[in-house]
Amino acid sequence: MSLLLAGDIGGTKTLLSLWRPGGERPELVLEERFVSADWPDLAPMVRHFLAAAGPVAGGVPAAACFAVAGPVEGGQARLTNLPWVLDTEGLARGCGLPLVELVNDFAVLIYGLPHLDADQTAPVREGQRDPQAPLLVLGAGTGLGVAMGLPTAGGLRALPSEAAHGEFAPRTAAEWELKQWLRADLALERISIERVVSGTGLGHVARWLLERRHPGGDHPLSGPARLWCEAGDGPDRADLPAAVALAAASGDPLAAEALALWLGAYGSVCGDLALACLSRGGLWLAGGTAAKLLASLRSEAFLDPFLNKGRLRSTLEPMPITAVVDPGVGTFSAACRARMLLG
Repeated sequence: MSLLLAGDIGGTKTLLSLWRPGGERPELVLEERFVSADWPDLAPMVRHFLAAAGPVAGGVPAAACFAVAGPVEGGQARLTNLPWVLDTEGLARGCGLPLVELVNDFAVLIYGLPHLDADQTAPVREGQRDPQAPLLVLGAGTGLGVAMGLPTAGGLRALPSEAAHGEFAPRTAAEWELKQWLRADLALERISIERVVSGTGLGHVARWLLERRHPGGDHPLSGPARLWCEAGDGPDRADLPAAVALAAASGDPLAAEALALWLGAYGSVCGDLALACLSRGGLWLAGGTAAKLLASLRSEAFLDPFLNKGRLRSTLEPMPITAVVDPGVGTFSAACRARMLLG
């Protein structure tokens, strides 16, 4: 039986895996994790992986899909945090693969959504899904991923989006004050949506409240917030957003306020984008926060702003919202796309 090669290529780590096409969904055969910076390019890493997997693979994979952290244009991708320039033709030649596709690492999730098991998802809001309508996936992690899925005769087609870099539009006085503070604190002329609506954004919301309410640094989160800023985007950066969520769950008023403001902004943005693409096929929430904040996403703090769209509320009310809680959904979705390449 032919095998599929799937990869999730990131600046820090790369996951390569082999899959059997299976029936309803691909079946994992073998997976290996690599430190991306240890390799000069993707092709030698893939050759090493396939050579080591020889007894299992028993031949060249019939198709490969690599999800990459960055935009893909004309079959080429330049990774944000690696000096790699990838292209499908070069990878096919360099690795001896007959079919290769590069897909943005968030847009690739579209291909996995129809094949997810119940243990890979969790309902956020019940509704009626129209299988012939577009669907939308958003993911608040380090940034905010956005992609649309368009049903076609050959299956879903992923449409990447940079909607997260649109202008953040405050709805309340608090959001307006937060936006002005972020402009000054980050020395930016404009504040994009993902500056607020992302895991990183939750950290910024907490810092803003700490500066307003505890300028002397006497709050338990003051120290983690300071260390978080000092570490910048480095690998040793402490997880302030996780600390905020934990403190909120423990009853800390400031952390609870930060989380509620963040959830409101996230819910409102989800509603705006759901209207923009009329995603009657459903809204899916992925990213690192989906599983960690599942109970919060089911709360009125998130759902009320999602629905609060005036005359268009009735358009959103039937729309189901589902959380993707499987951390391995990236490689699984790449395997689903590789299977589609076989036709």
